Amino acid sequence: MLLNRLLAALVVIGGCSDGGAPVANAPTPIVNAAPMAEKARPNDMKPPTTPTPAVIPQGSGFDFYVLALSWSPAYCSLNGGQADPVQCNSPKPFRFIVHGLWPQYERGYPESCATGGYPTREQIRTISDLTPSPGLVRHEWEKHGTCSGLSPQDYFTVLRAAAGRVKIPTQFGGSNRFALAPQALESAFVRANPGLSTGGITTLCDSGLLTEVRICLTKSLEFRNCPEVDRKGCRAKSVTIEPPR
Repeated sequence: MLLNRLLAALVVIGGCSDGGAPVANAPTPIVNAAPMAEKARPNDMKPPTTPTPAVIPQGSGFDFYVLALSWSPAYCSLNGGQADPVQCNSPKPFRFIVHGLWPQYERGYPESCATGGYPTREQIRTISDLTPSPGLVRHEWEKHGTCSGLSPQDYFTVLRAAAGRVKIPTQFGGSNRFALAPQALESAFVRANPGLSTGGITTLCDSGLLTEVRICLTKSLEFRNCPEVDRKGCRAKSVTIEPPR
């Protein structure tokens, strides 16, 4: 009897090990996008390896952050052989990745600020689930992180907390290729994230594909509006969301 109970428990544990969404092996036709669910599901970014701090390290020398979430399938498709192999040749393809967390002014932004700090390999590794390319992490630190007024360790802590602040709408976990108006896409994020408004998020596109979603946050990582960022969004009537391959 005891042996039978142990075997049954092992079967249950094994069945719960893979929580990833299915990935299509071949291109699928564009379909009409189903209504976006109000609830959000996790995207391919793994759970934090460390808990979100009770107190967010406070940056200085800027007004707010922009969290840039890049849609990895479009980056890999558009850049072809020039795309970063760490990101685009992964056994488990990425969906949204953190392109960067950018300090901003109300108008414009600082960049490439003087700093005595530089992230170690271990610090870079700790956010590889969010930004898989070490080269991109180094570039983002040099151009944007150095203007945060934070050490590399504190900056990466804030970056992880910012990524955890945003819930991804369920539609982005599917395996179909679909088209959606930028306004509808932004509204889906607003529904999934209480406190976010359409004035605090913008969509970017290239060659008809969704490439990035940018969300504005205060230094304490509350959602806020950002007119200048919002004005730079995609002007296309619709964008295509490519599934991971």
